[in-house]
Amino acid sequence: MTVARTSPQREGPRYGEGRTALLAAAVHVGATQGLRHLTYRSVAAEAGVAHGLVAHHFGTRDALIEEALQYSLEHGVASLSSAPGSGDVEALFVGVQTWFEQETDDAVFQYELILESRRRPALRPHVERLYQAYREALHTELQACGLPDDPDLVHLVFAALDGLVFQQVSLGETEATQGALDRLRGLLGRLR
Repeated sequence: MTVARTSPQREGPRYGEGRTALLAAAVHVGATQGLRHLTYRSVAAEAGVAHGLVAHHFGTRDALIEEALQYSLEHGVASLSSAPGSGDVEALFVGVQTWFEQETDDAVFQYELILESRRRPALRPHVERLYQAYREALHTELQACGLPDDPDLVHLVFAALDGLVFQQVSLGETEATQGALDRLRGLLGRLR
């Protein structure tokens, strides 16, 4: 079940939506205020619940961060192809543009986590898992498209996507991003 992103003045979540609402709130707080401001209180305020509910659902701040990362990662990985497993090169990355336009918090939260891991090495395993999940999903899609089984190609394509998403969320240059994604699809189509 997907719950719409929360706003600071939103009423609390309905029954059965609490955990998802808390994850969405954690992603939003991390994206807008940084991981250093991601606390039980800030997440609870964003979700419109008592801060004890955050502790009840997640136990520790690190568990909250880990589950919020998984929540945001599911959206990001799903955006790699509009027709997963189809082998359609033209379907690659179509959802990426929509993902970072509609779910900007997911991408920004992930970048916040990546940057914070430079200061807090304990977060590095989360970052490694993040990148591994994207690379595995991208590898699967490239294989379905009939492209060579080449880890260097996967790394290169993911680095291009990662950079484009970072620039999009930082600068908002939608036309340039779309043009680059179109070009990337064209290059991959010629590699088949």
